Amino acid sequence: MSGVIVTNPPKADAEDVAALAGYGVATVSEAMGRTGLLGPGIRPVQQGVRIAGTAVTVLSWPGDNLMIHAAVEQCGEGDILVVTTTSPSTDGMFGELFATALQRRGVRGLIINAGIRDTQELREMGFAAWSRAVSAQGTVKATGGSVNVPVAVDGQVIRPGDVIVADDDGVVVVPREQTRQVAEASEAREKKEAASRAAFIEGQLGLDRYGLREKLDRLGVTYRSYEEYTAGEQP
Repeated sequence: MSGVIVTNPPKADAEDVAALAGYGVATVSEAMGRTGLLGPGIRPVQQGVRIAGTAVTVLSWPGDNLMIHAAVEQCGEGDILVVTTTSPSTDGMFGELFATALQRRGVRGLIINAGIRDTQELREMGFAAWSRAVSAQGTVKATGGSVNVPVAVDGQVIRPGDVIVADDDGVVVVPREQTRQVAEASEAREKKEAASRAAFIEGQLGLDRYGLREKLDRLGVTYRSYEEYTAGEQP
């Protein structure tokens, strides 16, 4: 497998990335029309952490972390490393030493569609990571791949310079050309949810706030007392 290392790809504006960092993965995905999620299989190795940054992408051979070494050189302040493999892999391709090198360069975290190890050390050093698997299985450095090319995770395409937002709920990608628009839509959604939250605290029901009683009626859903319901079951 040959490959390419692309240098200096375009990136989303840092101010827009910072704006997106204030919103959760669920909010950002909903603001984009329920798109952009990397699927439920990518899970955090820590809890209570949210990050946002620009993607540096890696396409590697399964069980081979050579191209992660190559990608470190391409990473800088505010980036998030996104790694996937040419076929499914759960080997522990990334650990504490990689995290040390990336942290030194200002990288905010890792998204890997494969295995990760040294998870306790990663938590202790404060390096955020989301992975498909946790595995102590080691890897080799033998096969070429690519850095900063479009990659796909669970059918979702991530390009270098796109924005990654990750938290306890998972990971979402925002195309770099849409970051400001999505940040504004996320803000509007947050304000709408704040109003609903206040209404629910006062005792209002979602059935009434969202006009769902009418929908239930249109769908033919009826209300019956317990006596009426059980009477229909008697022989």
